[in-house]
Amino acid sequence: MSKPPLTLYLAAPRGFCAGVDRAIKIVEMALEKWGAPVYVRHEIVHNKFVVDGLRDKGAVFVEELDQCPDDRPVIFSAHGVPKAVPAAAAKREMIYVDATCPLVSKVHIEAARHHDNGLQMVMIGHEGHPETVGTMGQLPEGEVLLVETPEDVATLTPRDPEKLAYITQTTLSVDDTAEVVTALQARFPNIVGPHKEDICYATTNRQEAVKAMAAKTNAMLVIGAPNSSNSKRLVEVGARAGCSYAQLVQRATDIDWRALDGIDSIGITAGASAPEVLINEVIDAFRDRFETTVEMVETAKENVEFKVPRVLREPA
Repeated sequence: MSKPPLTLYLAAPRGFCAGVDRAIKIVEMALEKWGAPVYVRHEIVHNKFVVDGLRDKGAVFVEELDQCPDDRPVIFSAHGVPKAVPAAAAKREMIYVDATCPLVSKVHIEAARHHDNGLQMVMIGHEGHPETVGTMGQLPEGEVLLVETPEDVATLTPRDPEKLAYITQTTLSVDDTAEVVTALQARFPNIVGPHKEDICYATTNRQEAVKAMAAKTNAMLVIGAPNSSNSKRLVEVGARAGCSYAQLVQRATDIDWRALDGIDSIGITAGASAPEVLINEVIDAFRDRFETTVEMVETAKENVEFKVPRVLREPA
């Protein structure tokens, strides 16, 4: 019996970004340098397949520093950590490596600079997300006010409305964030914005590719983890751009084939912490069921690369 035809639109860019690639390399290089076990505070990136692979190599994932022994190295995840965490590790004389994405570190530095200039910070981000917790933890308690929606702006009670600056989580929806920024600027006309956009290049590029792809098909799958902020934003962007069916899947076994019954085209993308092997797995699953033609939807080229910390580039 012949397979039904399907056009599969593949987003580019998609999948791993430079910060994720760097963080995974840091864990792998730490294992090579110091041997197993190496401890990692929080998932190094939000992807079960990646985390399980590193666990198999000897990485031990914990949520708090007090779960780590003093005599083994610990790595801080790509999302960043509050200042108190490396301070506690140093006090215990632990070996630690910071795998915070450099673009998240940029936001940390920005927040500290505004604080030194006497400004109170407003952070646009998701409450409880590790990146938000880490960024807010760069400054003393009360110095960073968190908002998520334009409605939240109306209830803000800053210390001095004339002395404010805002920063954002790096993995937000570009369009949603613009709405919050507009609300902030309307209520606080003198609020200071970032010198350069805080939402990272990879988040922006992947969202633009999704918008372009959404114009071609009514169905879209985003490969990523349910705790991955940037992956969930891709689903939202796809739906907002007109995709009547936009779903997050961790891998091919999660695909709801009944929901896709009768389709003749679909868009595929992946969040910044999803490896290419999972994307290929999903494409193969469609090829098993359809006579598949793959078309690339490319909206940007990425050639960003971040260096790993010096301690891992030195001889063991």
